[in-house]
Amino acid sequence: MSLRTAALSLARAATRSPFSTTMASSSKTPLEDTIREKITTALQPSTLEIHNDSHLHAHHAAMAGSTSRETHFRLVITSPAFRAHRGQPARHRLVYGLLRDEMAREGGIHALQLRTMTPEEEEARREAAEGAK
Repeated sequence: MSLRTAALSLARAATRSPFSTTMASSSKTPLEDTIREKITTALQPSTLEIHNDSHLHAHHAAMAGSTSRETHFRLVITSPAFRAHRGQPARHRLVYGLLRDEMAREGGIHALQLRTMTPEEEEARREAAEGAK
């Protein structure tokens, strides 16, 4: 199975979740909720940090006229699913595939910053940080 086929398959599985409509309709952060749901469903991460940085970019010319408060996100994802996807470009394509609808729609994701790691990479990063203290 190709990387593209795997990403599309995971994206389809994530969009079939029964919670997306219910969660998003009553939330003040529907896009963030959708991101959390799709990433969690498809990748089962041990770490998932979602930072909404939209307020830092609201003054940019590209955001003129936008009423969305959910346009710029920074994600930190640690998942065993990334073991099968060596290298950041392959992992990023996987995440972009999961969120393609949210990136394509008007008022959706304008910018997405990703840090993707396997559990082993996260542990090595933690050990390196502790060793530097």
